[in-house]
Parts: sequence; structure tokens; C-alpha cells
Amino acid sequence: MKASFAPCLLSLSIISLHAAAPYTKTLTSVSQNIQTTHWHLDHQDLSLQTSEKWSVRHRVLHGGKQEGVELIEVDNGKLRFSVIPTRGMSVFEVETDHVRLGWQSPVKEMVHPRHMNLQSRGGLGWLEGFNEWMVRCGLESAGHPGQDKFINNVGDEATMDLTLHGKIGNIPASEVQVIVERQAPYRIRIRGRVDERMFYGPQLELWTELSTTMGSSTFQIQDSLTNHGGSEQEFQVLYHGNYGPGLLEEGSQLVAPIERVSPFNAHAAQSIQTHETYGPPTSGFIEQVYCIRPYADPLGKTTLLLHNAGGDRGVSMTYSLKDLPYLTQWKNSADLKSGYVTGIEPGTGFPYNRRVERHYGRVPKLKSGETRSFSLRFTILENSEKVDEAKQTVEAILGGRPTTKQEEPEADLSQFQ
Repeated sequence: MKASFAPCLLSLSIISLHAAAPYTKTLTSVSQNIQTTHWHLDHQDLSLQTSEKWSVRHRVLHGGKQEGVELIEVDNGKLRFSVIPTRGMSVFEVETDHVRLGWQSPVKEMVHPRHMNLQSRGGLGWLEGFNEWMVRCGLESAGHPGQDKFINNVGDEATMDLTLHGKIGNIPASEVQVIVERQAPYRIRIRGRVDERMFYGPQLELWTELSTTMGSSTFQIQDSLTNHGGSEQEFQVLYHGNYGPGLLEEGSQLVAPIERVSPFNAHAAQSIQTHETYGPPTSGFIEQVYCIRPYADPLGKTTLLLHNAGGDRGVSMTYSLKDLPYLTQWKNSADLKSGYVTGIEPGTGFPYNRRVERHYGRVPKLKSGETRSFSLRFTILENSEKVDEAKQTVEAILGGRPTTKQEEPEADLSQFQ
């Protein structure tokens, strides 16, 4: 009798393991020669023990400059977000019924990289496709356009023209997967690989994942950057998160445990004392940028938030200062037609040109074969109680420590003229 039960138990174990294995769908794969056009998955397709009516949809956009752009739309039952694999796995928007993370850019289409000329307008061509909530800047370089030096293929020092915020946001993903966990809390994961490679140049690979659990108002970005080159490689990463009307309005506040904040230039220095507070949409507004060094908690993490004027809507973010030690605040309180937006941007450095950042020791390097990971957790705050809780977290990290507001710009650019 015991022997007869063994095959049954083995079969049940196999079935149980299969049921617990995550559901995985490959949408794009260079290695497998796969390219999906339209695909859909929802709560009716998988038997999960959850009441949430969740879904994942993949489609291809048509018309104008967005012809051929892939879009993945996720709904966890409470929170919705959209990822653009064609544009470096950027996140177009995130929203619940009450809060939207995103902005109203003058760029209305999701521009396909084939239409982008990063060299245009003195290296500002990146702005021709700029309308996402979250776009990564990097990888070989990030920050302002301008010249920098490098060693060319014959070993000589040469000059290269760097474009605004690098290339990664305009490189289509080579691998894209959707993964749905079959065990509680039922995490939905959108994974992609974006490569920035060239002969006699960087060989950088970025695996990125945006994930959320069913019915949650929280989501995470988890990235791994690897240098596949045979020698040490500089890199820069900046998470350019952008917030417009809804959260951004006159009286909105950035709340962060700031150790030191300094202006990017003399123009920004004029408003350094009130950099945390936002004004109304203003025609002719000239952007103001602030360079921030946050405090960390005992585990090395920091938390900050942006909330509206009433303090009843907001978003918080938590991440490790070991991985992303610098924070940039970009205030662009222009009129609504021009793009009323603020950028809250954790990074490996500030958005000066790479040669400036290198001078100040803010351009890290990856050894051959080395991987660096980055993780950011975001929570949408839909009422005053949630906003107040996030503020208390920030205050606990600050712990009564002083904040220094430096009047002089962070970098002396006169020596780089």
C-alpha cells in the first residue's frame, strides 16, 4: 500500500509546484527572435485567490511619431501604470482614482527613437520626446550637453559631444517579460533589458523591473547595471521623475530630510530659501535646479515626498543613499501650455556635464563584470493621513539634524569655460 501511494504523492507535489510557479510571458526577445504585437492577460485567465480585477495589456501604437511604439499597461485593481519598452522601459504615467504621477508635456506623442536626433539644438534633442513620468538618464553619461574628453580607438585623447541626459531613454528594450506570481501577495512584474553598447565604447547592460502587488498603492523600480566590457567603465544614472498638475500647484511642497542643498547656478540661488515650495504656473519662468544631499536612516535609506497644497494628496519615495547619494530638484513652474512640472531625481550625481561631475568626484565606475543595483519604492498617498505618516517618516530620519542652505552654486563652472 505504501508503494502505491508514492507515485500519487509525487504527482501531487509536481502539480503543486507547477501551480506555484510564476506565470511568465515573453513579449520581446532578441535571442529568441520574438516580437509580440497585441496581448492581454487578466484575472479571468489565472486562478488566483484574490478579488482584485487586475489586468496586463500589451499593444503597439500607430500614427505620427509614435508609429510602432510598444506600450504595456498594468492594472493591479487599484493602481495603474504604463511602461514604454521602445523608449528604454520608461514609465509614461502611474495613477489611482485620485492621484496621477505624470505631467502635461507639450510633446503629446510617445516618440519612437527613430525620430529622435539627440544632437539637435546644441545637444538638447532629448527634449523632443520628453513626456514621461519616469525616464532614466544615462548610462555612459547623464546631465547637461557639452564636450568631454575620452580615449579613442588608437589610444589618443579625443573630444566627444555629450547630449542631454544620455542615450538609455531612447534605446528599445531587447528583452521584455511579464511575470505574475501565483502566490500571495501576487506580484506583477514587468522586466526588460536595455543595452548601451558599441565597439571601442561602453558595453553596459541594464535589467530593469517595475512591479506591484494586487490592490496596492505602492510599486517598485529595481534595476541592475552590468559592465560587460573588458575594462573599467564610467557610468551615470539619474531617475528623472516628473510631476505636474494634480500634485503640482501653487503651495505644493517637497518634504525631505535634507543635510545640504545648493543652487545649480546663480539664477537658482535667488530662491534657495524657498526651494521646497512651489509657485503657480508662470509664463516666461526660467527653470530652477537645486542639488540636495539627503540624510539617511540607520539602514542607509532615505524617504521624501511631494504633496499638494492641501496636504491630502502626494507621493513618497524610499531608496538607498549608498546607491543613489544625490538628489536633484528641478522646478519648472512655467505656464500650463509650456509644461508646468517639477522633477524629483535621485541619482549617482548631479546633472552637470560629465566633465564637471568627474572633477567633483561624482562619476562612479564599474569594473569589468561588475554589477550595481538600484531600488526605489514609491507609494501614492491618497489622503491627509497618509501624507502625514510620510512626513513623520521624514522627520524621524531628519532627527533634529540641521539643514544647510548654501547660497553659492554647487559647482564653479568658470574653470570649465
